[in-house]
Amino acid sequence: MIDALDSIEAVLACSASPAEDVEHALSELDRILDPEITAPSPESALMFPRALDLLGDLPAAAEGPALAECLLSMAKYAYVSGQALKGLAPAQRAVELVRRIGLGPLLRKSLSLRGALLADSGNLPLAVEAYAEALEIAVALRDPIAEAVVCNNLGGALIYAAQYRDAISCLEHVVAMTEGAVRALPATESSEMLLSMRGSALTNILLACLHLEDYARGLRAARAAVDLQDNPTTANERLTRVLTETHYARLLLEVDAADTARERCEIAKRFADESGLERAKLYAGMAEGLCEVHAGMADTGLSRLSRVLEHARVLKGSLRDALIAMVRANQMANRHDVALVYLRELMMHTRDAQRDNALLHHRLHLEQLEQVRGEQRPTPSPDVLMARQEVRLRDQLLRQVAHQEQIKSRVEILERLAVSADLRSDATGEHSYRVGKLAALLARELGWDEDAVFLLELAARLHDIGKIGLPEGILPKKGRLSEGELKLAQAHVVVGADILAQSNVPHMKMAEEIARFHHEQWDGGGYPFGLAYSAIPIAARITALADVFDAMTHPRPYKDASRPDDALAAIAALRGKQFDPELTDLFRALVLRLQREVGDLDAYLGQAACESPFIRARRKLDETLKQFRGQWQ
Repeated sequence: MIDALDSIEAVLACSASPAEDVEHALSELDRILDPEITAPSPESALMFPRALDLLGDLPAAAEGPALAECLLSMAKYAYVSGQALKGLAPAQRAVELVRRIGLGPLLRKSLSLRGALLADSGNLPLAVEAYAEALEIAVALRDPIAEAVVCNNLGGALIYAAQYRDAISCLEHVVAMTEGAVRALPATESSEMLLSMRGSALTNILLACLHLEDYARGLRAARAAVDLQDNPTTANERLTRVLTETHYARLLLEVDAADTARERCEIAKRFADESGLERAKLYAGMAEGLCEVHAGMADTGLSRLSRVLEHARVLKGSLRDALIAMVRANQMANRHDVALVYLRELMMHTRDAQRDNALLHHRLHLEQLEQVRGEQRPTPSPDVLMARQEVRLRDQLLRQVAHQEQIKSRVEILERLAVSADLRSDATGEHSYRVGKLAALLARELGWDEDAVFLLELAARLHDIGKIGLPEGILPKKGRLSEGELKLAQAHVVVGADILAQSNVPHMKMAEEIARFHHEQWDGGGYPFGLAYSAIPIAARITALADVFDAMTHPRPYKDASRPDDALAAIAALRGKQFDPELTDLFRALVLRLQREVGDLDAYLGQAACESPFIRARRKLDETLKQFRGQWQ
């Protein structure tokens, strides 16, 4: 292998190599690397970094399908070896290359892999954008296998983002489509792949339904998944069956079918032992412990789950699910104080992971912007240097616009993350944009200059970015939160402020203040510090009014929407209590005037959402998913 790399390097490193020799060398490189992805050898860890270096300085003439395939091999190796971050650059380069040369199937493949890498490294908004475009291409190509792959991956990402209904739409399409495709295809490797994807989709539907408490639909998916996974033979197939049985057992416990749940636990244990995989044994143990607690053997079940949890702390990949099981088990055992302890740990685990992911992807984005700016190196034109006063004024305006665009681009990743966090409770994704616009309009009423108004609008969009650190069961909860859950939910202000404080974006100190203080109240009754009066930064006081009004006038999982007039009346009643009195009066007058002047207030306030690549991708995805809803029931 290493000898083959030496000869390939000799061709690629020589600038005089003919184009056909470079193309052949790249094809040979991909042929060598491909088996190392599925069955890594001791040489793999050395080969792939060296191969990536070979691809770094190729001339433009080398750009073609062979180079794209090599880059995708690099990215795929990074993904399967658990180094998703190292795969992002080659995957992105492959996407850009294939866009230029115009190959639809290869672009779909590149986008799908980039989506998987982004999702695995914690950037769900960009993952959804990549998957949405890949799905659009797969549908246009009429490629059922590609379509199923994208929908399956997208469904898994949406479940992780707690957007369960959209996830189910994707996954049910996989089930419906693969059912028809398998009937039409002979018993081939392709049909086996479709069956495998169908089983995975059914298992994920089961999990999403468990979160949504849609037990009837979940039970149908569980029975179908078990039938399809009847005879697993490989370790991974047995792991999938264990996950299915574990989710199935949890769902059965929720509908008090304890005897059937115990049967599913026994099956899970058998396949876990046969797989030999520690992860499979962990999940089987979670199901068994929950069944024991449900049966009244609380000490036995909780002891088993404690052992599972300690093991999960070492393996880490299963820690989130083990903590969720401990929370549920203690709730079933009426040990709500202990359940809250584990819920706090789950909160800390989620917060730390999401904060680190957010800052990492934000830093990568800033580095990319700096690289692009360095490549541009603009030079002043003679016309500008010799311009008259009116041209200088125009140039000054252009520089101001460019400066604003630069600031917007620097907070782009943070904005996407804030919107993604809001999608759990606001399906449109427009809440942050409406709040930002309304806050900016109120600042203008106060006489702020346009630069400050611009910064406030951007900063206010990030007010709830800390919600990415909340456990997934809190935000979409339909009932009232317990006192402990409420305190955890309130911690989102600290999480958000910490993320923004560490983001190193100039001019965004205001965003940190808004995130930290927008739930403080004029009379000192708010959180996190109980500040009062003018001790609360004015940007936070402004955003608080915009946030509450928008939340009141739109539906949430726990409430219906209020009429704007009713919301204004409620805000007026809190004048001098929750809200700054002077700002309250200005705000009410502003909203009443806007209702008269702009007509559709939501459309007016949410205009900036239409410019967001993430929101556009979400809407395009939603239109595609509408075709699929209800295909499999």
